[in-house]
Amino acid sequence: METLEVQAHAREVGSKNAARRLRRDGKIPAILYGPKTPAVALELDKRDFSARVAVLEGSHLVRLISSAPALADKVALVKDMQFHPISGDVTHADLYEVDLAAKIQVRVPLRFVGKAEGVVRGGILQPVVREIEVECLPLDIPGFFNVDVSALDIGDAVHVDEIQTPEGVTAVYESNFTVVTVVPPSVEEAPAAAAPAEGEVAAVVAAEPPEEGKEEK
Repeated sequence: METLEVQAHAREVGSKNAARRLRRDGKIPAILYGPKTPAVALELDKRDFSARVAVLEGSHLVRLISSAPALADKVALVKDMQFHPISGDVTHADLYEVDLAAKIQVRVPLRFVGKAEGVVRGGILQPVVREIEVECLPLDIPGFFNVDVSALDIGDAVHVDEIQTPEGVTAVYESNFTVVTVVPPSVEEAPAAAAPAEGEVAAVVAAEPPEEGKEEK
């Protein structure tokens, strides 16, 4: 996996107003932490981070470029990002420092490729999950996995143990769950029953018993 260089600067932990001021100044408040790393508050360049990191799919490593000794040359996994609900801009980032020689567990997205035989026959391709968890060294993290669905007929499925992973990358799961299947086409709603003819209505009314408490004529 490619490691992207990101400019980072240490910052003082402040109030929400301080974070808003950072964002107005074109910065993204972030935090760096890890099993052997005390949490360090930092700020990232919004334009650079958004254009080169935030738009990418899957898990990604960044190498911090900074004049601060606590940040310089740290390698981290982009663990989480928060986005503005309207603009979609990144509002915060969590970076998890990694040891390049130690395996970690990450989630890798799936891409379903090909047109399933069952879809050609009217079925519907139904992804059950869109990412799976794997264990590997940080530099071996795959960008995504291709899952070929071409041979799937209606009722067929691909399970997690069928996904081909590179050497050194192991899928992590407790049960062999389904990742994608082809389901039958939706059942069409039955047409409404035809309304009875006028004569049939009269016959039905005549055949109805009298209401309780009323004499028959």
